[in-house]
Amino acid sequence: SNRVSITIRDIIAASQGRPLLQHGYKCMSCCRIFPTLWSVKTHIQHSSQEGYSCKVYYHKLKVLLEKEHKAQEAKGPWV
Repeated sequence: SNRVSITIRDIIAASQGRPLLQHGYKCMSCCRIFPTLWSVKTHIQHSSQEGYSCKVYYHKLKVLLEKEHKAQEAKGPWV
């Protein structure tokens, strides 16, 4: 199977460089705000049932970040 699993680490990586909210976490796809990381992850997993495509967004983002990471590793360590 070629299924990609979205983790809490992926959600945090997607929001890097963005100011953290004081009262929750923002889904970077639909911009909704949730009180906990767990609630964002649950939202992402069930987003299609709510009419959103957040799961697709995070899957694509994870694949792109992994490709970028592999490309950086292939370049070798910085000296």
